[in-house]
Order: sequence, then structure tokens, then C-alpha cells
Amino acid sequence: MAFPLSVAALAAGLVVSAPSSDGVGTLVHSVAGDCSAAAAQVVEQTGGQLLSVQPVGDTCIITVLVSGNGQRPRKVTVKVPM
Repeated sequence: MAFPLSVAALAAGLVVSAPSSDGVGTLVHSVAGDCSAAAAQVVEQTGGQLLSVQPVGDTCIITVLVSGNGQRPRKVTVKVPM
């Protein structure tokens, strides 16, 4: 009996947390957009593959996978000021 109740509570939480059309999603997009140029620069400099980008305060934390000569790729994390 608790299963349907927990599913209903989860569904209600998803509906409440869904992005609205009032521009809130745009704000998140513009913050992430501030790191896009830095991410492109790090990928170009390292020759790696972009793994993640996190804006933290006034810094972008960019993680890339850089492949070695026949070895496993290594994870490289770079902090770039915005």
C-alpha cells in the first residue's frame, strides 16, 4: 500500500521541480554558457575529450579525458577563472 503513495509523492516532486517557461532555465543556460569558451580552449589545448564542466563561483572546473599512447585515458581537471 505504501508503494503507490511513494510513486505519487515522487511524481508530484517531479512536476513541482520541472522547469517553467518564466526564464528560469535560461538563467541556468547562461551560467553554463560562461564556461563553454573555457571548455573549448581546454579541450583544444589537451587534445582530450570533454567529460564535464562545472561553474563554481567565479571559476570553471573542466574535466577532460586525454588518451595516451596505447594506454588508458587519463582524467585531467583544469580550473579556469571566468
